[in-house]
Formats: sequence, C-alpha cells, structure tokens
Amino acid sequence: MKVMPSLDDIRLFLAVADCDGLSGAARATGTPLPTLSRRMNGLERLTGRRLFLRGPQGYRLTAEGRGLAEEAEALRAAAGRIERWQTGARAKLRVRITAGSWTARHLARGIGRVWSPEDDWMPEFLASNAVLDIARREADIGVRNRRPEQAWMAGRRTRNLTYGIYAAGPEVAGYVSLGEGMATTPSERWLRAQHADEIVTTASTGLIAVDMARAGLGRIVMPCFAGDREPGLTRVGPPIAALTHDEWLVCHHDARHDPPIRAALEAVRRLLTAPQSEAEGR
Repeated sequence: MKVMPSLDDIRLFLAVADCDGLSGAARATGTPLPTLSRRMNGLERLTGRRLFLRGPQGYRLTAEGRGLAEEAEALRAAAGRIERWQTGARAKLRVRITAGSWTARHLARGIGRVWSPEDDWMPEFLASNAVLDIARREADIGVRNRRPEQAWMAGRRTRNLTYGIYAAGPEVAGYVSLGEGMATTPSERWLRAQHADEIVTTASTGLIAVDMARAGLGRIVMPCFAGDREPGLTRVGPPIAALTHDEWLVCHHDARHDPPIRAALEAVRRLLTAPQSEAEGR
C-alpha cells in the first residue's frame, strides 16, 4: 500500500514554496531549520519526485513542485476554515480585498452601508494596481478588469467600466499624469500613447493628480464612477471607448463557500453594482 504524504508535510511544503526557502518558512511555521530540511527531503523521497531546485537564491519550485502546490491549494483553504472554526467567535476574520486605487477608495467610502460591527468579518483594503496573488493568500477577494483564467478562481461580472477626461473646466489644456515609469494601468498607458506631448506635469499618486487637476494644472483621465462624483471636476468629453471594459469580482473557488468570505463578496458586489445615487448615499 502506497504511503501518502501527511497533511503536516504538505503544510510545511507550502510554507517553503511561499517563502522561496527554508529560513522564511522556518520563521513562519516555527519549525527548526534542520527539521524543515529533513521533512522536505523526506517528502521528495516519499513522492519520488524532485520538488525543489536548491541554490544560493533559496528553494525554487520545479515543474513537479508547482504541480503539487496547485493541487494543495484546496488543503490550504480547508486548513484556514478549520482554524477559524476552532477559534469560533473569539475573533473576526479579516477579509483582504484588493482593487485598483479608485475602486478601493470607492469601496472604503461606502463600506459602512453594507457592513456593521456585528458582522463576523472585518474588511481590509489593499489598494494596488498590481495583481496580488490570491492563491498565496496575498488577498482573499480581488476586483479585476478581466475574467479569471485560472481553473481554481471563481469570477462574477459586476459592471461595465467607462473612463473619461476630467478637468476644472473645458478651457484647461494639457494633462496631469503619473510619473515616468509609473504608467502601469491601461488608462495611464493610453494617456501616454495618445497624448504624451500634452502632459504638462506629473504626480506620484492618483489622488495627488486629482488635486492638481482640480487646481487647474491640467486634465486627468479617470474612471467615470470616480470622476463624475469628484468635487471641482467636470467631464470634458465622451467616455473613452478604448478603455471601456467589464469588471470582475474574483476569489478562490474554495474560499467563496466560507461564510465570512461569502458575506464579504456579497457586500462588495452590492457596492460595485449600486446605482450612482445610492453609491453616493443619497
């Protein structure tokens, strides 16, 4: 009868994979380095497969190791649910929600309409234009600009997003952009591709760029759900067709069955799909 790896070995394996080496995994799990090394060597012998490439840069997963990590994701989610079950009502689950800066700001402003202190989850917002890794638990819920492609990801379309050009008035010329090398979003790339010669100044964050546009320094490209409600700014043209796209609410397939995650998903969905008047609290 073939001996299967223990769940504890899989837990330690995922920690090593997450930390790209033994030292970080030892700190994260409280396992001594020699023990961790012995357990990973034993796991490779047991499975008969090479899981790691060992070198000066740490432990890197081989193709076989990546395959095991993908298969083990369901165990990670189950372990989290068991841990929350064990702690019971003693602690709220912090649900990490990642979105672009404008959407994260929109959600943070409206969260009080869909969440209360009596709920069994606490929202934690991660404003980032980078795609955080839900598989590695960098976030629990993501708001993305495309349908998820991974088989283990669940996705639900929320709304169609449009972008426009905003300014303190139609007479304002030129554009405010993020600094060179910071144009990571489709809207910033579009601006630099279409109006590079008209960029008159830059800012380090989108919020600072809004304040500069409000002061009349230049125009700014923003999602219409944010720009239409920004005091002191007016839309100075039609929506930009090239930037229109669907928005998706995503999470891990297994995590969405967890009651706190499910409640958070519904709360975020309500905020994203609410009519403008409701979103503004009117």
